[in-house]
Amino acid sequence: MARGTAQGTTDPTVLLTRVKGHFQESMLTIRDTMEELAPIITEAGQQMLQALLNDHKVLVCGNGGSAADAQHFSAELLNRFERERPGLPAISLTTDTSTLTSIANDYHFDDVFAKQVRALGQSGDVLLAITTSGNSPNVLRAVQAAHEREMLVVALNGRSGGDMNNLLRGDDINICVRGPTTARIQEVHGLVIHCLCDLIDYQLLGQT
Repeated sequence: MARGTAQGTTDPTVLLTRVKGHFQESMLTIRDTMEELAPIITEAGQQMLQALLNDHKVLVCGNGGSAADAQHFSAELLNRFERERPGLPAISLTTDTSTLTSIANDYHFDDVFAKQVRALGQSGDVLLAITTSGNSPNVLRAVQAAHEREMLVVALNGRSGGDMNNLLRGDDINICVRGPTTARIQEVHGLVIHCLCDLIDYQLLGQT
């Protein structure tokens, strides 16, 4: 493409229609997944709260946009969500660049989360494993490491669930968003994260 040129249209009417289409598709994805996911999200919120009340913690991992979601969730617990409360123990495994790059350099990028889970995770902790495809190798290895440490796994998953379906055990929780695109799945993942934060706070603090 030549510098300063555009291949597509710049017609404002066409662009406006495209934006509205994204909104409509997002709303439809939320509507179509709500009934299936609501009870699963509720169970995940209950299990996370029980772990926190028992002095355990939540570890969170994911790649790309899911790495941002991991940081988002841990920040809401460590700091606050919508109400004042003491910080809750959560660790995003996506934020320490020295750790991530040293593991990737000395071993393999597929191990960047699993080695952290083995070092930081303890029996009774929860791993929130985020992947829009269910096939991210480093997230799958983190799930295996969590099982080794006798941790509960909550998978924030997408599409058909991918290889994650074959790794999860009976007590694990699979929140699988069967959206049409990665963008729509990530949008629902953001809503799920807020639901989990709200459920934890509501169980701790009651109604505002």
